[in-house]
Amino acid sequence: MGICCAKPAKLAHASSTNISARDNLNSKSNVGPTDSSQKTLSLTSSTSVIKPKFDVSGACALKSFSFIDLRNATKNFRSESLLGEGGFGCVFKGWIDEHSYLPTKPGTGIVVAVKKLKRGSLQGYKEWLAEVNYLGQLRHDNLVRLIGYCSESDDRLLVYEYMPKGSLENHLFRKGVAPISWRVRMNIAVDVARGLSFLHSCEPNVIYRDLKASNILLDSEFNAKLSDFGLAREGPTGDKTHVSTRVMGTRGYAAPEYVATGHLTPKSDVYSFGVVLLELLSGKRALDQEKVGRVEETLVDWGKPLLSDSKRMLRIMDTRMGGQYSRKEAQAAASLALNCLHTDPKNRPSMVDVLEELERLLSSKDVLRTPDSRAIRRTPPARSR
Repeated sequence: MGICCAKPAKLAHASSTNISARDNLNSKSNVGPTDSSQKTLSLTSSTSVIKPKFDVSGACALKSFSFIDLRNATKNFRSESLLGEGGFGCVFKGWIDEHSYLPTKPGTGIVVAVKKLKRGSLQGYKEWLAEVNYLGQLRHDNLVRLIGYCSESDDRLLVYEYMPKGSLENHLFRKGVAPISWRVRMNIAVDVARGLSFLHSCEPNVIYRDLKASNILLDSEFNAKLSDFGLAREGPTGDKTHVSTRVMGTRGYAAPEYVATGHLTPKSDVYSFGVVLLELLSGKRALDQEKVGRVEETLVDWGKPLLSDSKRMLRIMDTRMGGQYSRKEAQAAASLALNCLHTDPKNRPSMVDVLEELERLLSSKDVLRTPDSRAIRRTPPARSR
């Protein structure tokens, strides 16, 4: 299970990754880091360990790395160490000693992922600080572990556990990558649901706000973990039904009521989960760039009519699975996705209920259908951690 520490520092995220209040994909913000967010943590290179302001247990303390050590760990941030690049900056593969955390030669020690913020990025600074505040306090099997940070001069970096299988996005959509099986897809759905359920059960609850296939990372055994908490924020408390924010997230995944009003609730995450579940079922992207501007431009637009029709539901299934899935399980997963994608957030299930339904589905001993119509009995595989 996980540790849910006291509430993170409040942050004012300045801008969206891919969506704005007007659904403008290219929106940018001129808002810089606020005084309150700058004072949340004291980040100095002279300290070896940082404890977030509200971490009373000290169980989730972070390591403070020097820039030189991270430069050495990543072979001077060379191109051959590059794992990926996004709005925040670049992510590099590095090697450090498991105990001292000092840089080691490639192939020795443990592998880490080092995210390097683009200098002068105001949005990136806020998201960097949010990562430190949230992942510095929260521990769960289905959240990527943040090992430490670097804050020297204008350099801001984060050091994470390395996830060797990369993102779910790559396994679902990248050409040349072997398709993942039905069972692996459902295991991933359960892992994501566990991570979100944990966040929503914290006190106060945490809304992830940017669930998408590229933020779901996979370890060597395809166990899934949520990454990138730059847009996470504290949810409503007391008698409040929602929190009002500037709309941020990713088009195709964001809940319609949030896009329309800026009202954010845990049910916003549930909608995004429904989109991811639909991606797992169909093998199609949440937003098909080739269809942007047409009537049916999102996966939800295309999929919801099929999900609601039991006779046509199987048309959404990814053909790359070769029909190797239980029709009963597929229908149950499709029905769950449809409930998560309900237009009215009040009618969406909670993530706790979603997790319960998925775990029930995975415990099924239904018959697995194969392409040649032969049937074999199966029992749920043991999950390893």
